[in-house]
Amino acid sequence: MKKSAIFGLVVIAVAIAVIISVYSNSSTYGSFDDALKTKSELHIVGHLNKSKELFYDATKDANYFSFYMKDNNGEERKVVFTGTKPEDFERSEQLVLTGTMVGNEFHAKKILMKCPSKYTQDKLEVTEATAKQASI
Repeated sequence: MKKSAIFGLVVIAVAIAVIISVYSNSSTYGSFDDALKTKSELHIVGHLNKSKELFYDATKDANYFSFYMKDNNGEERKVVFTGTKPEDFERSEQLVLTGTMVGNEFHAKKILMKCPSKYTQDKLEVTEATAKQASI
């Protein structure tokens, strides 16, 4: 075989490997019901249930924050975020959680908050929080 043919086959093989790895690492959007059926990581869109209590006690455990969220299908679940409570969390109009179900609780690794902007009434301000260990 010619060297150019071998080089072309290697380039194609690398391209296929990259496409497969990107596809397998990407998570999809779903609901709490979808999260119960799968072990893979999902994005769940919903809104904070402000009538139920938010739990965050930095003196006991600075890396535990829990709240209740309703997904776009109206199903409500307890969400546990292993990290500090994001700033202005209560102001959020919409949440996008990234994580997996553990029992009946959704364990979020990332929270994307869409809050109303304080500068213009028509625009939303987007804030992202990622789980990381706080040190005391």
